[in-house]
Amino acid sequence: MTSTLVRQHPPLTGPAPRVDLGARARDWSEIQERMLIPLYEAVYARLDVGPGTRLLGLGCGSGLALLVAASRGAAVTGVEPSSPERLALARERLLPRPGGPRARTVPRLSDTLTPGAEPYTLVTAFEPVGCVIGDVERLAETLRAVTGAAPRGTPVVLTGWGPPERCATAGVLRIAGKLADPRHGTGGWRPAHRDDLEEAAARAGLRPDGSGRVACPFGYAGLRSARRGLRSTGFLDAALAATDGERVDKELTEALHPYRRADGTVWMPNIFRYLIARVP
Repeated sequence: MTSTLVRQHPPLTGPAPRVDLGARARDWSEIQERMLIPLYEAVYARLDVGPGTRLLGLGCGSGLALLVAASRGAAVTGVEPSSPERLALARERLLPRPGGPRARTVPRLSDTLTPGAEPYTLVTAFEPVGCVIGDVERLAETLRAVTGAAPRGTPVVLTGWGPPERCATAGVLRIAGKLADPRHGTGGWRPAHRDDLEEAAARAGLRPDGSGRVACPFGYAGLRSARRGLRSTGFLDAALAATDGERVDKELTEALHPYRRADGTVWMPNIFRYLIARVP
């Protein structure tokens, strides 16, 4: 396998939004990342992830999907090239602490991919495809790089947003496209397309071998938590660069209004897709 991994979400072209990257990573870890646990668990159950699995997680974020796999006995490796702050949180979450219990296998975490002693038996890309201009092409490039030397038949999991009419959050995120400056080009928001996963697999030279849909509702304690969680995804960066945080928060509040409950919590039903592809 190659020793480098391309960045899946490159910086915006144009002015960068002023963001506290450490705070954003904590918001992702503490608020947003857990929303996709049903997706992780459905994929791991379908592929029977367990003690014999050597898993490579691309774009591993702050490591929650790896933690779920490790709890099933898998040996896990995570690569997070786009956020040193998230990677630092993944290390806190997954690596053994001095004096703590000894792990059966020690996770490997890095911002670049380095070859392992043995080939991986499963590759996952749990960062959903769609909603970012150019992400299908970048994911395909990454997959070509990491699967070029993988054994034939190795499963590769791609994930993405479900049909727009069944993803309340996708509708809320439309404000990103409304506010963003189109001159920013790559990195801006776009609607998810029905065949994003299949296109990425085809571009990477992978063979589709099954798919599924999983309900992943986004639930928040209140509007402030919802705004922080959604901003931590990065989908709103182009809007933040084109306007400011106050304007984005105002638009988010209005878009979230239909999903507020009487007790002040926010609840958005969503369906996510996954595609299992294999190295030919």
